[in-house]
Amino acid sequence: MNSELLWNPGCLAIALLMCQFCAQAGQTDSRPQAGSLAPDFTAQDQDGKTWSLADLIGKRIVLLYFYPKDNTPGCTAEACGLRDRMNDLQKGQVQVLGVSFDSAASHRKFREKYNLNFPLLVDPEGKVVDAYGARRGPGAKTARRVSFLIGLDGKIAHVTDNPSAAVHLQEMQVAIAKLRSP
Repeated sequence: MNSELLWNPGCLAIALLMCQFCAQAGQTDSRPQAGSLAPDFTAQDQDGKTWSLADLIGKRIVLLYFYPKDNTPGCTAEACGLRDRMNDLQKGQVQVLGVSFDSAASHRKFREKYNLNFPLLVDPEGKVVDAYGARRGPGAKTARRVSFLIGLDGKIAHVTDNPSAAVHLQEMQVAIAKLRSP
């Protein structure tokens, strides 16, 4: 093998990208799927209140949504869309919980600025994010936009994994209606 090729920055970069692609291709999707039991979690919201999935199972349907960052256009559109649908969601006994890596202070400001009417869970270490396979990439400090609808039985009824906030709002509305119908 030509040793000059090994030390060529262009060839080295291509080789590293190929290794990363091969490593990612070999990974399985760690995201829970519809029909599986939802991973339990406990986390605090923007005001320090502790939320646990175990406490909600059997009492409320849970719309657990992960988002990249407070105050960004897509995240704001999704949060405001949920805020505007809250009356219908509450009638259906749906508890909305937003999750990101942002701090409690950031969440408080985000909630106040947009009059959000649901808790935002603080997950600085990504424990909840990782339990749901929602981390943007290995070592990333942001979640990707993914939503989980968890039924009263603790099983995941629907998953939306799409970068579009509008798709999340539309799919979850349909999924909630299906979950509520006998």
